Amino acid sequence: MWVNVAKIGRQGDGGGRKPIVLTEKQIIEVEALAGYLNMQQISDYLGIDDDTFKNIRKRQVEVDSSYKKGRAKAIGGVGGNLLMKAINGDTTSQIFYLKTQAGWKDCSNEVNNKPEETKPITIINKLYKSED
Repeated sequence: MWVNVAKIGRQGDGGGRKPIVLTEKQIIEVEALAGYLNMQQISDYLGIDDDTFKNIRKRQVEVDSSYKKGRAKAIGGVGGNLLMKAINGDTTSQIFYLKTQAGWKDCSNEVNNKPEETKPITIINKLYKSED
């Protein structure tokens, strides 16, 4: 026997799963993990689907902020170490830093095939070392 029951409210009202809300502890964990894991890995850690994590980041501004802050801290730490190595004379670090931050490109001198980047790197070293 079928009973007709009138739906109260509009389509989508009151049905379905409740949205997942991350706790303060989980938000702190997201920040700590963001520098080391990608979003898929963080989703796996939290035991949720990566689309669910993306939706949580949209709904909970503090989760999105923590994720971005954690990534920025890690990138800043690595960038700081790279810069210190470059300042202290590590040629590979100097070249990498200038290529990524100053738009330098590999250009070789056709006569002797030496990179033309050596003089500016020396100048940069002198500038940073003179500030100490």
